[in-house]
Amino acid sequence: MNLDTRIKFRHLLCFLEIARQGSLARAADVLAISQPAISKTLKELEGLLETRLFERTRQGVELTPAGTRFMRYAGPSVQALRDGVGSVRGAARAPSQVRIGVLSTVEGLLMPEVLCRLHQRHEGLVISVVTGVSAQLLGQLHLGELELVVGRMTDSPQIQGLSFEHLYSESMALVVRPGHPLLARSPVDRSQVGRYPLVLPPLGTTIRQHADSLFVQGGMQMPAQRLETLSLALSRRYLLGSDGVWVAPRDAVLIDLGRGELAELDLGVREPGGSVGICRNAALAQSLPAQWVCEVLREVAQLYRAGDYP
Repeated sequence: MNLDTRIKFRHLLCFLEIARQGSLARAADVLAISQPAISKTLKELEGLLETRLFERTRQGVELTPAGTRFMRYAGPSVQALRDGVGSVRGAARAPSQVRIGVLSTVEGLLMPEVLCRLHQRHEGLVISVVTGVSAQLLGQLHLGELELVVGRMTDSPQIQGLSFEHLYSESMALVVRPGHPLLARSPVDRSQVGRYPLVLPPLGTTIRQHADSLFVQGGMQMPAQRLETLSLALSRRYLLGSDGVWVAPRDAVLIDLGRGELAELDLGVREPGGSVGICRNAALAQSLPAQWVCEVLREVAQLYRAGDYP
């Protein structure tokens, strides 16, 4: 049996939308078809592949191991076809484009320099940057909706089936506003840290695990009053107007520390750090603009490791 002639584009669209939404009902709404129709299409695809692609859960559906393997190829295939159609319809007038995911760990320091260098070298390059948590961005990478994800994500379960290239290591830091009461002693009295509001990444994010590890390593108690956010701008503004303590990726606050706008607490210990790098879907052929992004990422990362940036 030649499956190539049996599996249609609608089968792939249906499969990918169900995987994206985690629900047949929500996927049917997005595709503007009835739930019986999407169930029938999924059943046809599972019949052609002779395996189950989803398991039902209380929340909806989730991919089986076979479904996860199939998604590695289905997503890039659909995206490649869309790109091909777009290139023919847009002809030579279309600018070079690349769509990348950026985690908060690199949003404030690494990526601005990378993006500036790219635009200096490549006229007409359109770079679409999507921010969010690692699970969301890696999910889009699996589906072929992103070409690259940059940041600290090696502890995320969604990285399975993707390739990761290490750029450099980064640790977490505890920072406060200048003049904060905790700065009166160095090293800081760790027993006093729990008396102040804490700003840290939300539960379930990769860097939250490292933030929690820092508190365990330092023997510090997590305060009851917490602000959980990935927004660097919100965290910074909150800190400057309060006695809060921010558990921040060091890169996110390095420039602030150098300018004296924030101050780092000396805990006497340092979180061992995590790997910052580039994640991509090896099943998807890398476009030329994506290659340009990787080249500049490596270039700036080398400067960072050598202490020549920022």
